[in-house]
Order: sequence, then C-alpha cells, then structure tokens
Amino acid sequence: MALNLVMLGPPGAGKGTQAKRLAQARGIPHVSTGDMLRAAVAEGTELGRRAQAVMASGALVGDDIIIGVVRERLAKPDAAQGFVLDGFPRTVPQAEALDAVLAGKDPIVVVEVAVEDEELVRRLTSRRVCSACGANAEVPGPGEKVPERCARCGGTLTQRADDREEVIRERLRVYARETRPLVEYYGGRPTFRRVNGAQAPDGVAREIEAALASAASQGGGGAA
Repeated sequence: MALNLVMLGPPGAGKGTQAKRLAQARGIPHVSTGDMLRAAVAEGTELGRRAQAVMASGALVGDDIIIGVVRERLAKPDAAQGFVLDGFPRTVPQAEALDAVLAGKDPIVVVEVAVEDEELVRRLTSRRVCSACGANAEVPGPGEKVPERCARCGGTLTQRADDREEVIRERLRVYARETRPLVEYYGGRPTFRRVNGAQAPDGVAREIEAALASAASQGGGGAA
C-alpha cells in the first residue's frame, strides 16, 4: 500500500524537517505548498500561470488554485507509491478537497507533531542566522545559552524580524484559529496519530515511525 501522509503541526514544531527526513527514507516525494506552486509556475501550466499572476500582485493564492496545483502534483508518477504533504491542507475546506482528490485511493495517514506554545516560542525566539555567511545556527535546547557567534565562520548571529516573540505569538494564534480545526477534522479517523514533538529530532523520528506502523495496522499505508 502507498503511504499517503499529511504532516500537521504549528510553526516551530519541526514537521518540515521530519517530513523531508521521512520522505527521503521512504523514497517518496516531500510535497510542500511552496514547492508545488514553484513547480507549477516553472512548468507553465494554466494553474501555474494563474498562481504567478496572483503572487505577482502580492495577494495570497486562493484555495481554488492551491487545490488544483495539489491535484496536478499528486497525479505525477513519482507520487504513485505515496507522498508526504507538508503545509497542505491548512484549512478544513482544503482537507475536504484533498479527500475528494484521493477518493478511491489508499487512506490518508495524518500525523500531528504536538508541541506546547511556550516551547514553540522558546525555540523560535532562539533561532539565529549568521549575518556574514547566512548559515542557520543550531537552536539551543531548554536552559542552554543562545549562541552569539557562527560556528561556521565566526560571524555575528542575528535574529530574524519574524522570530520576535510578538510575531510568533500572532502566528500561533492564526494557526489555532485556521489550522488546528484540522485536528478535529482528522482526529476521529483510525489513521490519525499524535506524536510528541518536544524532544530531540531523532526521538521524534522514532515516534513517527512507530505511529506509521500503528496506522498501517489500521489499513493506512505501508510500514517500513
């Protein structure tokens, strides 16, 4: 069976890192909203041209375009044995559209990477980027000092504007309002699993693999 996986989680939970890691390990595509839009624009599809016009105007791409791009992407041959969706769906209407796109195919497995808000704020406000070489510094663990110098080149590490606490808390409020309802939408399904994202990445990865094995026993995609 194909592994059709949706990764859910708030900003800073590490779902993108885990999605890439899992897709590489399984040999299936890691499909993010941004990747899909860029590919559609590069390929010059009708949807890609519409998306490019919207993005050029500075507006947000609407559900109709996003859903169409997802449909195109998941129809490609490399997604036949499964995929890891990251950043889609973001809303319940998008989730309903995804169900329609995948009607008659293997069930969707949904993994929520759960992390408390205060830990997310700590992680994201601790992120630093090198002003000299642009490298991202490793995020310190709880109780560890935030680094001041780049481990690669010795340059000064700075905080991005969108990693300020007030910005992060607003992003979390938006997530709670718009995306958290997806947990309720998917939560009653036998292939929904929640993992603890408040641990080291290797620990999260092991828990995700265990969750996938458990979901596979419910008919939700192939286990490793």
